[in-house]
Amino acid sequence: MVFVAGTPAHHCLIPDVNLTVDWYRAVIPIEVVDGKQESSRCSRYRLDVVRNLSAQGFLPGRDVNLTDLEQESCVDGFSYSKDIYQSTLVSEFDLVCSEQWKKPFTSTVLFLGVLTGSLFSGPISDRFGRKPVLFITMGVQAIFTLVAMFSPTRVVFIILFFLNGVGQVSNYVSAFVLAYFLRDWTTLMLVLSLPGFLYLPLWWFVPESPRWLLSQGRADEAEAILAAKKNKVIAPQPIFAGVHFQDDKAPSREHYNVFTLVRNAGVLNTTLILYLLWFTMSTGYAGLSLNTSQLHTDPYISCFISAAVEVPAFVTSWLALQYLPRRLAVMCILVLGGASLYGIQLVPQDLSGLSNALEMVGKFGFTTGTSLMFVYTAELYPTALRNMATGTCMAVSRVGTCIAPFILELSVYSKNLPQIVLGTLAFLSIFATIFLPESFGHPLPQTIQQMQRRERIKCPCMKRKANSKSVVMIESQL
Repeated sequence: MVFVAGTPAHHCLIPDVNLTVDWYRAVIPIEVVDGKQESSRCSRYRLDVVRNLSAQGFLPGRDVNLTDLEQESCVDGFSYSKDIYQSTLVSEFDLVCSEQWKKPFTSTVLFLGVLTGSLFSGPISDRFGRKPVLFITMGVQAIFTLVAMFSPTRVVFIILFFLNGVGQVSNYVSAFVLAYFLRDWTTLMLVLSLPGFLYLPLWWFVPESPRWLLSQGRADEAEAILAAKKNKVIAPQPIFAGVHFQDDKAPSREHYNVFTLVRNAGVLNTTLILYLLWFTMSTGYAGLSLNTSQLHTDPYISCFISAAVEVPAFVTSWLALQYLPRRLAVMCILVLGGASLYGIQLVPQDLSGLSNALEMVGKFGFTTGTSLMFVYTAELYPTALRNMATGTCMAVSRVGTCIAPFILELSVYSKNLPQIVLGTLAFLSIFATIFLPESFGHPLPQTIQQMQRRERIKCPCMKRKANSKSVVMIESQL
């Protein structure tokens, strides 16, 4: 969206009228924005007045005080610079000035599509399997990304973009680097659709999840995948013949639904905390990603910096998953992200580079945290609920993603207000994380009962109270 809906430099279009060179240059008012003078983007001096003054031979600034002239909106449209972009959604449909709100709304529509996909993809994949849903959603994304480039109006585009988002639930666009070479939004949409079509033939090479097959009681198929496809041999005996679930003698064939996540108090508490964490991580990641064009005068350099930050973030998340307890890792990442965003408020205005660096530290934290949450969530739930829980968590996270474009608009009231909001969310989530179960080093739960038996962290004062109570009981027995 940074490139597809980039906002080029623009001003009111001046139609072909009889104006002198001096008046043609002066017809756009000069305004002071953030302490700098620049041409007005949304207004011009009344063209009929300027035309009369030009015809009478008056010179702007010498014979006429420009500040006394009446201004009008861009009634003839806009003129867009092509120094960076050849065309974008903004220049195609004039999403500037009074129509500027439609730009973040377009981003929100895409994320609403992702939210919708998240709501149904988890339950459907739990019911019909991971593999079919994976490839169907990839196909949906590829098709509607391609078709969107032919949109005749903005309404048609956002409808197709919504359907594009539905497909993005299992697939992320990976061709960002191509944006530098493609300065026209329709060509960019075409290229972004191609990887999705290339993935579809992989259907014949990607097996179904053996854990999901086991949860459905289809042990023979799981054995075939593990033995025949992985080791290319026929298993000498049924692999799972002697396997019994701890709480049941056979895999449960009960079909769970989203209400299973809220029926039990223990499961509900874990789910609500995870919802908050996913909401925070996704809002922070989306907000800081969409704000990358503000890091540098060249949006391509800005996005390169933002993307480069994600490389060490993913490496860090991998190392954290290998060696650190999940709670500790998530809390440390939230402290880093929240503190860096709060720190921006203390940076003087003339040190914009330091502010940008702190913002990228914040993005590093939210990117790392988002990666951790996928694994952490999967480790907390039993197989039958794993995809459903992850899907609903992603759905909640997409609510945050949907409002992220509008959180950025808060900078109109205070420049650093978006960072304050995101930092506050991070610190609220730190406290909530304390009450999550620890999953590091524990086997994956196979049933809800096993999930409930996960040990939760206890406050040190509670431990001391418990210890003192034990001492009293021992002394009484003695």
